[in-house]
Amino acid sequence: VGAVRITAGAGAAVLTGVGVAAAGPVAFVGLAVPHLVRHLAGGDHRWVLPLAALTGPVMLLASDTVGRVLFPPGEVPAGVMTALIGVPFLVALVRGRVVTG
Repeated sequence: VGAVRITAGAGAAVLTGVGVAAAGPVAFVGLAVPHLVRHLAGGDHRWVLPLAALTGPVMLLASDTVGRVLFPPGEVPAGVMTALIGVPFLVALVRGRVVTG
Protein backbone atom coordinates (compact mmCIF):
# COMPACT_ATOMS: atom_id res chain seq x y z
CA VAL A 1 0.00 0.00 0.00
CA GLY A 2 2.83 2.39 0.82
CA ALA A 3 4.52 1.81 -2.53
CA VAL A 4 1.24 2.48 -4.37
CA ARG A 5 0.76 5.73 -2.45
CA ILE A 6 4.27 6.92 -3.25
CA THR A 7 3.94 5.92 -6.91
CA ALA A 8 0.55 7.64 -7.22
CA GLY A 9 1.87 10.82 -5.58
CA ALA A 10 4.94 10.87 -7.81
CA GLY A 11 2.79 10.19 -10.87
CA ALA A 12 0.46 13.08 -10.03
CA ALA A 13 3.43 15.41 -9.53
CA VAL A 14 5.04 14.34 -12.81
CA LEU A 15 1.80 14.71 -14.79
CA THR A 16 1.21 18.17 -13.34
CA GLY A 17 4.79 19.16 -14.21
CA VAL A 18 4.41 17.85 -17.76
CA GLY A 19 1.17 19.77 -18.21
CA VAL A 20 2.72 23.01 -16.98
CA ALA A 21 5.87 22.47 -19.06
CA ALA A 22 3.83 21.84 -22.20
CA ALA A 23 1.34 24.68 -21.81
CA GLY A 24 3.33 27.23 -19.82
CA PRO A 25 3.26 28.32 -16.20
CA VAL A 26 0.13 30.47 -16.54
CA ALA A 27 -1.79 27.36 -17.66
CA PHE A 28 -1.25 26.12 -14.11
CA VAL A 29 -4.39 28.13 -13.34
CA GLY A 30 -6.34 25.63 -15.42
CA LEU A 31 -5.03 22.82 -13.25
CA ALA A 32 -5.51 24.40 -9.83
CA VAL A 33 -8.63 26.54 -10.08
CA PRO A 34 -11.22 23.85 -10.93
CA HIS A 35 -10.06 21.72 -8.00
CA LEU A 36 -10.07 24.72 -5.68
CA VAL A 37 -13.57 25.71 -6.76
CA ARG A 38 -14.86 22.13 -6.43
CA HIS A 39 -13.39 22.00 -2.94
CA LEU A 40 -15.17 25.23 -1.98
CA ALA A 41 -18.47 24.93 -3.89
CA GLY A 42 -19.10 21.19 -3.87
CA GLY A 43 -19.33 18.71 -6.72
CA ASP A 44 -22.30 20.19 -8.60
CA HIS A 45 -21.00 21.07 -12.06
CA ARG A 46 -23.74 23.67 -12.54
CA TRP A 47 -21.81 25.74 -9.99
CA VAL A 48 -18.26 24.51 -10.54
CA LEU A 49 -17.99 25.46 -14.22
CA PRO A 50 -19.17 29.10 -13.96
CA LEU A 51 -17.28 29.67 -10.71
CA ALA A 52 -14.09 28.23 -12.21
CA ALA A 53 -14.53 30.49 -15.24
CA LEU A 54 -14.74 33.49 -12.91
CA THR A 55 -12.14 32.38 -10.37
CA GLY A 56 -9.40 31.61 -12.93
CA PRO A 57 -8.98 35.17 -14.19
CA VAL A 58 -9.34 36.56 -10.67
CA MET A 59 -6.55 34.27 -9.44
CA LEU A 60 -4.32 35.24 -12.36
CA LEU A 61 -5.01 38.95 -11.85
CA ALA A 62 -4.34 38.67 -8.11
CA SER A 63 -1.08 36.79 -8.65
CA ASP A 64 0.05 39.33 -11.26
CA THR A 65 -0.81 42.23 -8.95
CA VAL A 66 1.01 40.63 -6.01
CA GLY A 67 4.01 39.97 -8.27
CA ARG A 68 4.15 43.62 -9.30
CA VAL A 69 3.68 45.00 -5.78
CA LEU A 70 5.98 42.56 -3.97
CA PHE A 71 9.24 44.02 -5.33
CA PRO A 72 8.55 47.64 -6.36
CA PRO A 73 11.50 48.35 -8.70
CA GLY A 74 10.97 45.07 -10.58
CA GLU A 75 8.31 42.43 -10.81
CA VAL A 76 7.88 38.70 -10.31
CA PRO A 77 6.36 36.90 -13.32
CA ALA A 78 2.68 35.99 -13.00
CA GLY A 79 3.47 32.32 -13.59
CA VAL A 80 5.75 32.20 -10.57
CA MET A 81 3.20 33.87 -8.32
CA THR A 82 0.44 31.60 -9.64
CA ALA A 83 2.55 28.57 -8.81
CA LEU A 84 3.28 29.90 -5.32
CA ILE A 85 -0.46 30.26 -4.74
CA GLY A 86 -1.60 27.02 -6.39
CA VAL A 87 1.12 24.48 -5.58
CA PRO A 88 0.39 24.21 -1.84
CA PHE A 89 -3.28 23.53 -2.58
CA LEU A 90 -2.52 20.91 -5.24
CA VAL A 91 0.02 19.20 -2.97
CA ALA A 92 -2.54 19.07 -0.16
CA LEU A 93 -5.14 17.77 -2.62
CA VAL A 94 -2.86 15.03 -3.90
CA ARG A 95 -1.76 14.05 -0.41
CA GLY A 96 -5.32 13.95 0.83
CA ARG A 97 -6.56 11.86 -2.10
CA VAL A 98 -3.61 9.48 -1.95
CA VAL A 99 -3.89 8.94 1.81
CA THR A 100 -7.67 8.38 1.84
CA GLY A 101 -8.09 6.66 -1.50
